[in-house]
Amino acid sequence: MSQQPFTRRGAIDLSALKRPAAPGGPPPGGPGGPAGSAPAGGAATGASSYAVDVTAENFQQVVELSMTAPVLLALYSRTRMPESGQLADDLATLSGEFEGRFIAGLVDVDAAPQIAQAMQVPSIPYVVAVLDGRPAPLLQDVVPIEELRQALTQVMQQLTAQGMTGRHQPLQAATPPTEDGEPVADPRYAAAEDALARNDIDAAVAEYQKLVTANPADTEAAAGLAMTTVLQRTQGVDADAARVAAEADPTDVDAHTLLADLALMAGEVDAAFALLTELVRRTADKERDRAREHLIGLFAAVGNDDPRVLTGRQNLASALF
Repeated sequence: MSQQPFTRRGAIDLSALKRPAAPGGPPPGGPGGPAGSAPAGGAATGASSYAVDVTAENFQQVVELSMTAPVLLALYSRTRMPESGQLADDLATLSGEFEGRFIAGLVDVDAAPQIAQAMQVPSIPYVVAVLDGRPAPLLQDVVPIEELRQALTQVMQQLTAQGMTGRHQPLQAATPPTEDGEPVADPRYAAAEDALARNDIDAAVAEYQKLVTANPADTEAAAGLAMTTVLQRTQGVDADAARVAAEADPTDVDAHTLLADLALMAGEVDAAFALLTELVRRTADKERDRAREHLIGLFAAVGNDDPRVLTGRQNLASALF
């Protein structure tokens, strides 16, 4: 099996598939839609709730899912190489076993040849790992499911060692109903909410951090941690001084990320996102990574079901490619 170490920098140009959102916005299954729903195209037939059939229409949405945790794109052709179709099926099966550590995106190159062309696929099967919108080749051979399972376990161990422990929500998960239609208060968040009520931001951050450490897939705790961290960073900050510092140097990541935090706290969500997206365009290497990661943190603070986050993710993907 041809397996390559997973890195956060890929060399595959996916820019040919960039496209604006359809009029009226993407279907509710895409990122920013109901939590746990699938991008347009639906979950792969007979696969787990962590697998989706990828088309030219939903490709960008599937790539954007990699902002949460890896997306593994499996390119195959059942007509030209049936074994590659079996590999795609196996990857979908394993996505269920790994319980959200990755999304399996299944690309039928006969149905979506433009994806294969944009990714410069040398042969099929071809599996590409995407994280934070960045693609990297993973394997190019048909392998038994046991060997594939072992390889993916190693990849996930590498990611965990690098501190990347995020998980996807099931693509077909449904929101449980409540008797009165209102969200039921979860006692897990009581300590953090109590800390916020008494304006003890540091304690709230600590409480949310405990929840995220215990369960990295807890999206509500992650959102709470992201927002309280923004509160923590902006406590006592002089907004005028922050603005002057940012204007003095268009590439000063510290100054611009702080200014974005202040904009977010002032309710200027689009402005905060735009400021950091432009910073991503202007910077490179580690500085660019810092700006991108800070913007992803603000997405989490606002919430993935907010349409402004969907637009922000699309703009960030455009800036990255």
